Amino acid sequence: MSTWCILLAAGSGTRLQAATAGRPKQFLELDGRPLYWRSALTLRTLPELAGLVFVAPAAHLPAMEEEIRRLWVQDALNLPWRIVAGGARRQDSVRHGLHALPDTCARVLIHDSARPFASAALVRRLLEAMDRGAAAVIPAIAVTDTVKEVEQHTVLRTLDRSRLRAVQTPQAFALPLLRQAHARAEAEGWEATDDASLVEALGEAVVIVPGEETNMKITTPQDLELLRQQTSPLLSLLPVSGWGYDVHKYAEPHEPKARPMKLGGVPIPKAPCVLAHSDGDVLLHALVDALAALVCAGDIGTRFPDTDPAFENMPSAIFVHELLQDVWGAGILLTHVDLTIIAQVPKVGPYREAIRKHVAQLLKLEPGQVNVKATTEEGLGFTGEKKGIKAVAMVSALRPAAGLAPDAALE
Repeated sequence: MSTWCILLAAGSGTRLQAATAGRPKQFLELDGRPLYWRSALTLRTLPELAGLVFVAPAAHLPAMEEEIRRLWVQDALNLPWRIVAGGARRQDSVRHGLHALPDTCARVLIHDSARPFASAALVRRLLEAMDRGAAAVIPAIAVTDTVKEVEQHTVLRTLDRSRLRAVQTPQAFALPLLRQAHARAEAEGWEATDDASLVEALGEAVVIVPGEETNMKITTPQDLELLRQQTSPLLSLLPVSGWGYDVHKYAEPHEPKARPMKLGGVPIPKAPCVLAHSDGDVLLHALVDALAALVCAGDIGTRFPDTDPAFENMPSAIFVHELLQDVWGAGILLTHVDLTIIAQVPKVGPYREAIRKHVAQLLKLEPGQVNVKATTEEGLGFTGEKKGIKAVAMVSALRPAAGLAPDAALE
């Protein structure tokens, strides 16, 4: 499902204006960038994200658009984006953002730019809950203080804090449901401080996932100290690469464990069968080794041994998916993949584009980030004698600098 995020940066921040000389808090700087940009940098690491909608104060719209264009090139976000003017209330700003979403969008994240420390791991928990069927998901943390209901400086009652949760953003919704909630709110005059409240007013279930204590909202002058204490791992990404290699023997179709050839998940008709425990996709096996190298996880034999009956004839795409969870969990951002197939037979050319697109889809990359090439060994050696096939994979990526905690550490 296509997922977009509406990043709210249209508030006035009145409680902070005295401490910021009247400057809206979303434009305060962190690591040399405006505060709202920290969230954009975090969100870019999510392969599920299809685009961003920025909601800006109407008076600052042209200046903020110009700033985003500069930052977009500088930090290479490589995502579609749009910008709209906010409204008088937070829910008006969200509604304006909803109108800007493309027709292809199926689910939406709503996030306050005043919460710059939300992690990618937190967002992934929201999306995983939606994958399991939830239509509205919010992060929440337990309330540790005793909370009392008061009226005119007098306590009415003490609330049971075991039933209370402090709610954060981002919040995730099926887009049709959230649009319905905002339409009802506008028509019937509902007011709410978060989008989940509007969905609740429809009588729909809202699911919670664990939030993060570090996902604090910059609200008061005292909170500004957080900006001086925090560093941004996403602005300190270092290049890393992983290299993988695999080889498979050719087999007669009647031999035990002879598998029809697949390359990058694409069936290759009339090609020799390969001898393998799993489905024998030599290209994806090399890719798994390269992904494992990014997180120092050994190789495919370490993770998926060919002595384990559970992996017999298993699609290699499952192996790729498993290693991707480790890569994403470590806060690593894939940037480019270069794949080489080495074989005398079959001819790979007719299938090259299909392989490239399928691998890109598996890795949640654009096709332009995946290169596939093939070569022979001029009749020499193992492949030249048509006894088998080899593959090499090189994966380029960016990881948080040493000493800076990846998102996985916050789970």
